[in-house]
Amino acid sequence: MKRLKLDNSRINFIAFLWHALFLALASNFMDINTIIPTMLFKAGGNTVQLGFLTAIMIGGASLMQVFFAGFLAHKEKKKPYLLIGIYLRVSALLGLGFLLSGAGHMTSFFVIASIFTLITIFSFSGSFAGISYTDILGKSINKDSRKKFFILKQTISSTAVFASALLVRYLLRQYSYPKNYSILFIGAGTFLLTATLGFWMIREKPTDLKNTFDNFKSIFKLYVDLIKKDRNVRYYILLINSAGLGLTLVPFYIALAKHNLGLTSKSVGNFLLLQIIGMIVSNLLWHFLLKKGSYKFVVKTYAIIGSVLPILALALSNNFSLYPFIFLLSGFNISAYQVSLPGILLEISREHNRVLYVAISGAGSVSTILFPLIGGFLIRWFGYPIVFGISIAVIFTSFFIVNKINCKYNPEELLE
Repeated sequence: MKRLKLDNSRINFIAFLWHALFLALASNFMDINTIIPTMLFKAGGNTVQLGFLTAIMIGGASLMQVFFAGFLAHKEKKKPYLLIGIYLRVSALLGLGFLLSGAGHMTSFFVIASIFTLITIFSFSGSFAGISYTDILGKSINKDSRKKFFILKQTISSTAVFASALLVRYLLRQYSYPKNYSILFIGAGTFLLTATLGFWMIREKPTDLKNTFDNFKSIFKLYVDLIKKDRNVRYYILLINSAGLGLTLVPFYIALAKHNLGLTSKSVGNFLLLQIIGMIVSNLLWHFLLKKGSYKFVVKTYAIIGSVLPILALALSNNFSLYPFIFLLSGFNISAYQVSLPGILLEISREHNRVLYVAISGAGSVSTILFPLIGGFLIRWFGYPIVFGISIAVIFTSFFIVNKINCKYNPEELLE
């Protein structure tokens, strides 16, 4: 039996890497930091609408996890629900691609409204699938293989992302709006559909439900109890609120470029390519840090870079030659977040409560919802320096918050 479990872990390891490969190929075609914001601006959108869209894509999707968890936590096997979520995402992407193919004959209001509708479906179904993904990953790959998996996943993903970045850059230059964005989203849907083949390979074991809550109505009470009793949960919520702000800022770097430098298909392609190069190069650094240290050190590096980025963005916002390198550094930060935050979550949770931990962390990430919404208005009223200054103060607090998290799981030590 022990041998069978080891074989299952290896098969699942490969299955998750297959998904990571094709998801990475798709990611640049639908990049939430560059492609989607630029598409919105091309359709006639503004910074306030960008704030709302960013809130939906990052914060709103996380918030929905608290509701989806109530449904999924009682399911012994979550692969069917994972596939449902992904197929909804594929449908939204293909729908957006076909919509944009005829955008030239539609009103700006209709196109923007359709973008909001389809991106909402895409984002919310992603949070539905994300809960199942995290739960299946946590119980399907042996703990001693997880760090190897995350590093290998980032390496494979970064290589595929680089290849797709070159292709996206070519497509943006080769075709004009809206045809180029139509091709991008149809391509994203196709890659994402191919990625699901990996999940059909997964051999999922049933989740032990003996320690889950008794009924759906008790889930919110359970959330409150977990937050009260588990210090790790409280500090993790603080961490994702402070660190998450760094991710919500990146689309506003696109808005700043549009305001000061203008925004062309060529420049967007360059921004995206440099962001991917930053992710690839930084993977070497994270590989070294995780071998020698822990996820906490990666978070601290993230906090430092994330605090410097807004300053550099303001300083270089009138320099057409140097401003693109903002996205090189943002690639470092995006990669650091993707490696460290999920890794910490897996270390502080266990099989029977992982779904709830994911949901609580999503529901607790208030800053990723409120900041883009408020930020869009504040930028219009007061300008970028005020908004970026507030962000710097919040992001840097994650440097200290992460020290409070105990990654050595021992419930008795965490309860007060």
